[in-house]
Amino acid sequence: MPEGRILIVEDEHIVAMGIKRMLKILGYTPVGVASSGEDAISKAEGTFPDLVLMDIMLKGDMNGIEAAKEIQARFDVPVVYLTACSDSKIVENAWKTGPLGYIVKPFDEKDLQKGIDVALRRHRMEKNELEKGSDKAEKGSEKSEKSFEKSFEKCGKRSRNLPEPGECTESLQNLK
Repeated sequence: MPEGRILIVEDEHIVAMGIKRMLKILGYTPVGVASSGEDAISKAEGTFPDLVLMDIMLKGDMNGIEAAKEIQARFDVPVVYLTACSDSKIVENAWKTGPLGYIVKPFDEKDLQKGIDVALRRHRMEKNELEKGSDKAEKGSEKSEKSFEKSFEKCGKRSRNLPEPGECTESLQNLK
């Protein structure tokens, strides 16, 4: 599935439709529009977006920051905040959620495209790094397991009984 499936979370209908139009022009696929934090979580679960464009200030009980935390934790979907908000405390709280971008309203198509492209690339790179790290850990574990089996085989060749204490110390110390 190609990257570019984007969920729009914006409580102002006209702004949301403008973003949706821009995304289509830029070649992205808008997978839905949510107007509240709760709706955003529900739509993220049902649409499997590659990215969420999240307004910070939403109507309802849950703001965009809270919704972003939940979406990132449950679905590992990157978030780019879209906001006209410049209050330093709110911006600081937004950054604590680890968004992959922050686009200030008003913005144009170029700003939107740059923000989305950077976020998608960064998320892809982070996933690749995690996978590489996981592969290295798995290979290291396999290597240690094989080394242990060889050491144990050396000790156990003398008899089918368990080796006497101290017999395999040298062989097992090689695992360190």
